[in-house]
Amino acid sequence: MAPPARYCVPGERLCSTEEATAGSGTYTRHGFIFSSLAGCLERKNEDNELPVVSVVRDSESQLLPNVGAVVTCKVCSINSRFAKVHILYVGSTPLKSTFRGTIRKEDIRATEKDKVEVYKSFRPSDIVLAKVISLGDAQSNYLLSTAENELGVVVARSEAGVQMVPISWCEMQCPRTHTKEFRKVARVQPQFLQT
Repeated sequence: MAPPARYCVPGERLCSTEEATAGSGTYTRHGFIFSSLAGCLERKNEDNELPVVSVVRDSESQLLPNVGAVVTCKVCSINSRFAKVHILYVGSTPLKSTFRGTIRKEDIRATEKDKVEVYKSFRPSDIVLAKVISLGDAQSNYLLSTAENELGVVVARSEAGVQMVPISWCEMQCPRTHTKEFRKVARVQPQFLQT
């Protein structure tokens, strides 16, 4: 079994230049080798020479939601003006860390915007397909829209804890209790369905 990876930060002293030679992601100063990157420490032994010490970053870069991208998010909280969400996927690619987003009342539907009520469109823990319309600012992060037929709630649970079934573009029904709840239901396209 390989030893656990040692992580280091820029400026961290790794070892003496007498113990090893500096590789990529490092620099030498006053007889010591220091890290110039945040990443994993690697030691490679070559023949009968000193081992080479280098610092490597994670090769996968973080995917960021961009304007126009369809994202999958989970509703965290709602109020009368907007719904707060955590963005989980960009397209079909899962994110390493979640991003915060906001779906404003006026961005829920394309028509009858003045009649929209947030609590009749989303509930906390709903899974929603939305489109990024703006990168927003420091407080709201990403601004999202569900103002297309293909966007809206795709997965919702009833108060009984059962996954609900869409019965119209604005209602979902619990298969166990047969209670109906209002939602902004997405008409899911075949390319978003995974078998």
